[in-house]
Amino acid sequence: MVDTTNKLSIWQQNINKSPTCQHNLISSNHLANMGVGIIMLQEPAINPFGLTITARDWMPIYPTPHGTMPARTQVVMLIRSNISTDTWTQLDFPSSDITVMQIMGNWGELTIFNIYNDCDNNDMIKLLSNYYSRNQTRLEHMDAGTANVIWLGDFNHHHPLWDDPNDDHLFTPKAMDAVEVLIEALTDIGLKLALPSRTLTHQHNVTKSWSRLDQVFLLEHSDHMLISCNMQTDLYGILTDHLPIVTLLDLLVEPAAKMPYPNFREVDWEEFKTTLETQLQCLPPPEHILTQHQLDASCEALTSAIQYAIQERVPVTEITPKSKQWWTKELMLLWKKANKLGRQSYKWKIDCEHRVHAEHKEAAKHYARMLKSTKEQHW
Repeated sequence: MVDTTNKLSIWQQNINKSPTCQHNLISSNHLANMGVGIIMLQEPAINPFGLTITARDWMPIYPTPHGTMPARTQVVMLIRSNISTDTWTQLDFPSSDITVMQIMGNWGELTIFNIYNDCDNNDMIKLLSNYYSRNQTRLEHMDAGTANVIWLGDFNHHHPLWDDPNDDHLFTPKAMDAVEVLIEALTDIGLKLALPSRTLTHQHNVTKSWSRLDQVFLLEHSDHMLISCNMQTDLYGILTDHLPIVTLLDLLVEPAAKMPYPNFREVDWEEFKTTLETQLQCLPPPEHILTQHQLDASCEALTSAIQYAIQERVPVTEITPKSKQWWTKELMLLWKKANKLGRQSYKWKIDCEHRVHAEHKEAAKHYARMLKSTKEQHW
């Protein structure tokens, strides 16, 4: 496994609006333990309150129009909470299908576009091209460091450049005409493939054949920062037909300052009481409070005494990546089994009749059922 220390790791996946699939990603701590810093979701799960599924370790970033049109949201970013909020910002974009953020460091800045392009049209590609043209100076030029740009997401286009060129049925005249809009946009901006060609990431629900709809495009001059860009067959996921992709960039991202976390569960309350009594005995004797100044002074003295007792007697715990409270060891075992069979299923993707496909399907269904029921029983 690649060391992700001081690197920026980006996970992307279309999860088909499945809450169970998103819980599989978010509710355990395996992505945080992998060192993933940013999660880019296409077709995320949005609940009736207009919110997506997340956890304490992740901060959700919605498209600009989400506040007024949450039901139309097709992409969500999740930023790891240990990345300093001073190092990144969201850029406004007039679509529910795209989110844009900039992350900064001593090396320069990186603008990330999380994209879902509808399979029936190229509206988002045209909107992206117009946006980039209007903001090119802002996106590509800066006084210090290098300005980098990455497009990633589900583009819903086939082309021999990234698909298996032997799959002629994918390259119909209609499909080739449609993809030319994307090819032209990439050429004009100077974006190139980061995910290797013939890396197939999508399995058709009916035919079970594999193709490539998910992409990662990077500015040509940003090649130097790309460490790796690969799909994750060992983390297949459930209730989705898209494999995840992880892009690792050689960029140092400033971590958020770690704040001490008082652990009141481990307090020796007798010692705490003794320390607090000692501090309270040092305060002036009680008297009637007649003025605001007296009230402020008394409150400040009392607060100081309590804070001193907390500092002296309450142990501090380091906050680490956590799974949800309902996540169990049994779920972890089922998760590992489903992912192992998913990796084997992808290995035998050419042989549609191989028994491992049925085994993986059954294991994924069982895991999905257990995940859903465990969560419901907890609440």
